[in-house]
Amino acid sequence: MSAANPETVLITGASSGIGLELAHCFAADGSRLILAARNTPALEQLAVELRRDYKVEAIVLTADLSLPKTPGKNFSELKGRGIVVDVLVNNAGFGAHGLFPELPLQRQLEMLQVNITALTELTGLFLPGMIERRLGGVLNVASVAGFVPGPGMAVYYASKAFVLSFSEALAEEIAGTGVKVMALCPGPTKTNFFKIAHANDAQLVRVADMTAREVAIEGHRAFRGGRAVNVSGWRNRLLVLLVRITPRLLVRKIVKKFNGI
Repeated sequence: MSAANPETVLITGASSGIGLELAHCFAADGSRLILAARNTPALEQLAVELRRDYKVEAIVLTADLSLPKTPGKNFSELKGRGIVVDVLVNNAGFGAHGLFPELPLQRQLEMLQVNITALTELTGLFLPGMIERRLGGVLNVASVAGFVPGPGMAVYYASKAFVLSFSEALAEEIAGTGVKVMALCPGPTKTNFFKIAHANDAQLVRVADMTAREVAIEGHRAFRGGRAVNVSGWRNRLLVLLVRITPRLLVRKIVKKFNGI
């Protein structure tokens, strides 16, 4: 890509946290940004900052991915405007803290819609064009939660296990096409995630040792380097290693305790 024809990066959940910081990382590359989320005012503010600080084009796309029709609608809108997406960042997602039978079922189904269904649909819509052009990639934000079962946040952990497995499989399927797929797996991060999930009392909040900025910088670098999986930070990489050698029964009990259940 050249300055006259920069790559176009679509980032979902760009209004805050890791998504916002990834927008800064790609803007620093000179990329054109499409910022998608429900919070339009926050997106507009971010767009102004990116245009001012990096002299890049930033387009705001209001998108509620909990609605099943949103991915197809957004894809059609961009196609109708002649916008070709080179890099898709599936960052949008949320969790809910509590026992599965006691949490509102509709909220958990919305979580699956955002964390899994919308991510899969957007990937399925944009990836074929990337492969045809032999250029671009998909960065899916998973989590270290995807490596373990999650009593107290059962659906969230399971959704991130899907994102991790799906991304790894895709990366292998499209090897040699010139297109990259990576799963970014942060651990507990200093964002508003725990507030939205109503998990401020969980011990995980107190062990969040990385900022969204740190996760984004490391993840962006790993994506550019062609990694299929990036676990953020050495503590989280050590955790994933320990999980692999620890009996599943013990892992479940440890996660249950950290989730405050």
